[in-house]
Amino acid sequence: MYKEIYLVDDEDLVNTVNAIHFRRMGMEDKVKSFTNPELALDDLRFRDDQNTRTLILLDINMPEMSGFEFLEFMMLEDFPESNEVLLVTSSESDSDKDEAKKYEKYVKEFITKPLKIEHLEEYLQSANK
Repeated sequence: MYKEIYLVDDEDLVNTVNAIHFRRMGMEDKVKSFTNPELALDDLRFRDDQNTRTLILLDINMPEMSGFEFLEFMMLEDFPESNEVLLVTSSESDSDKDEAKKYEKYVKEFITKPLKIEHLEEYLQSANK
């Protein structure tokens, strides 16, 4: 089970909707929401326990830093694999899907927005086996 859930999307509304999904599943106490990916990265960097199992819902297209740049920092800084990323994006481009494969150490799924609660429940069930 995930100890922390990071919602990283430059649109506050998207984070709010995703947070509601987690609240419906009784996991709202684990959720941290960020509209600035740089702040989310800093928060991940400076946690007490770097190996905490963490789910990160990450958008690709953001103004400060793209989701791919975020993943690049994770790779460069050798974040532990206990950080699992779901790319939740409005992009359906094959080039973005190919780019995501470069980060398969972290990226578990490529999901087109909007994220449905059923999809999330299904993922969480499979991740906890």
